[in-house]
Amino acid sequence: MTTMDLRTVSIKPLRHTFDHVAKRIGGDKPATRYQEGTFDLQATHNFHYRPTWDPDHEIFDPRRTAIVMADWYAFKDPRQFYYGTYTQARARQQESTEANFEFVEQRGLAAALPDAVRRMAIELLLPLRHLAWGGNMNCAYICAYGYGTGISQPHIYQAMDQLGIAQFLTRIGLLLDEPEALDRAKLQWLQDPKWQGLRRYVEDVFVVKDWFEVFVAQNLVLDGLIYPLVYEHVVDDVLTMKGGTAVAMLTKFMTEWHAETAKWVDAQIKTAAAESPANQAQVASWIRHWLARGLEACAPLAEFALDEDGPGTLATVAAQLQARIAKSGVTL
Repeated sequence: MTTMDLRTVSIKPLRHTFDHVAKRIGGDKPATRYQEGTFDLQATHNFHYRPTWDPDHEIFDPRRTAIVMADWYAFKDPRQFYYGTYTQARARQQESTEANFEFVEQRGLAAALPDAVRRMAIELLLPLRHLAWGGNMNCAYICAYGYGTGISQPHIYQAMDQLGIAQFLTRIGLLLDEPEALDRAKLQWLQDPKWQGLRRYVEDVFVVKDWFEVFVAQNLVLDGLIYPLVYEHVVDDVLTMKGGTAVAMLTKFMTEWHAETAKWVDAQIKTAAAESPANQAQVASWIRHWLARGLEACAPLAEFALDEDGPGTLATVAAQLQARIAKSGVTL
């Protein structure tokens, strides 16, 4: 008669992570997936030739920005996003957003909106599709020309988020109006005086060469003004009080997304500024320039949406952004 003795055997791994990760985390110990998917993945050697469109730089070159870092992997994402965690987080938010759209559609809440609220939502939100597309382009540029996976990797996620926001705004437009509303919104973006400041801002950022300046102009200043102004003050505060709860439900993703990404943005600014007085001065100079332009560009929009309360609300938003900047270690 044969007997079998089942035992649990513990196999000790010969190593817990990759050598380059072990050097950064202080020895051969288990690393997180974020650490293994981020540290030292930037290509640094064996480039075949300099790009013909920019022969003064290597394909991946830290000199493409005025910011100087001793270690580019000092930039870390407090959300610990690598591809897996990012897609899981956005999938959960997508499910929540789809549930909100379904709730609004099934119960006819869009049709029940007061006419004034509907008009404001359409005229305010639909042109922002083009602003979000601009954000997609700018973040994709940073991903392409940024240096160090710690800061370049999150920007392709940021770019896709901006594209997703543009798609959500398109769906809101189709839910509140006919498809022709999207064409009218495009004409507003191209011709309406109240949108031309923002349009010029975005298009000017398109041609900025320094990728960290693009980061400041797009992710810190522009998003730091637009998202609180539009989605918190106009949609959540004003339109909701006038019977526009459905609009707030449909834009919930934008509000939550900005609160999440603001923490990541602030962490990058804090890291760059803490590296050296020269970095801090450079970042402060960029912020002063783009903040002045951003406030000028947002003023007509605030006045359109909030009437006489517009200037005061925009000043409040600016003060909140400046408080964020101060906490990040930058003195304006």
